[in-house]
Amino acid sequence: MNVIDKDFAVEKEFPKFISGDTITVHYKIKEGNKERIQQYRGVVIQVKGSGRTATFTVRKMSGSTGVERIFPIASPNIDQIEINKKGSVRRARIYYLRGLTGKKARIKEKRV
Repeated sequence: MNVIDKDFAVEKEFPKFISGDTITVHYKIKEGNKERIQQYRGVVIQVKGSGRTATFTVRKMSGSTGVERIFPIASPNIDQIEINKKGSVRRARIYYLRGLTGKKARIKEKRV
């Protein structure tokens, strides 16, 4: 008999996204006894794993510095994910984006 913890039984539905997409992750942050939602917008450079252990990495430019953050897909702190742009890339892991700056770091938008 499988025993499922009640916290894990409620899983949120997120839209499907792949590397190259620009997404906004609404993430809950606790500061003391207060809780707020922070938005983190950037390009997905990889989606790794499957099921509950899946993670995705989002890269954004903060000034002239690149900032990457890894989010577990099953994290209870993720409030919602919204897709801003669908990107057109040929690879599943676009690490080459790390070495590019300015206009070279743009990703073509997928036509719908």
